[in-house]
Amino acid sequence: MGVERGRERTKDLLTGAQVLSGQLGKTIQRLRKAYNLSLSELAEQSGVAKSIISQIERNETNPTLATIWRLSQALDVSIERVLATGDEEPFIEKSSRADTPILVSDDGRMRLAIVGWIKTVEWLQWYDLSADPGGVLDSDAHQRGSVESLSVIEGEFEVDVAGAVQRARAGETLRYRCDRPHTVRCVSETTGRAMMVVIMKAAVME
Repeated sequence: MGVERGRERTKDLLTGAQVLSGQLGKTIQRLRKAYNLSLSELAEQSGVAKSIISQIERNETNPTLATIWRLSQALDVSIERVLATGDEEPFIEKSSRADTPILVSDDGRMRLAIVGWIKTVEWLQWYDLSADPGGVLDSDAHQRGSVESLSVIEGEFEVDVAGAVQRARAGETLRYRCDRPHTVRCVSETTGRAMMVVIMKAAVME
């Protein structure tokens, strides 16, 4: 039973990495108060500094996945519950630029704004990608049968999938299997921008 629960938490962890939103701080604060925990008590139980928790609750920082995991463990709730939107929320949702989490490539030259919806993250993800000239984004293989689509808005990008290389300029789109290691590069001399959509488990949709 412990192993099964551990697997569920791991799944929540991986999902949570891609769906952090502006609701996070409000949810952490609500759960902390529901447990009658002070900032100091939650800090002691989670191992996360009091100042960091305070910043998270005020949405002044984008916490690391490890930090979210520690808080989730301390509050004894899954990442999915921490990040879930309440049933009372309206269907129309608006996220500001400040509320949109940003993932950064290892070289610091690629930035992916997570604009996808939490309810589709297990099968559909999309990002607003901006890149400095020469920026490189290396990605591990996704689930078998997954497909990625890169629609270039500005500049020029190159995609390398297991040695197969193709380029696209503004107005062009590259679609490719991403269930193997793949690399996206900004090969233009100016800043590049693109919309990236990932369809997970695409094979089941054929």
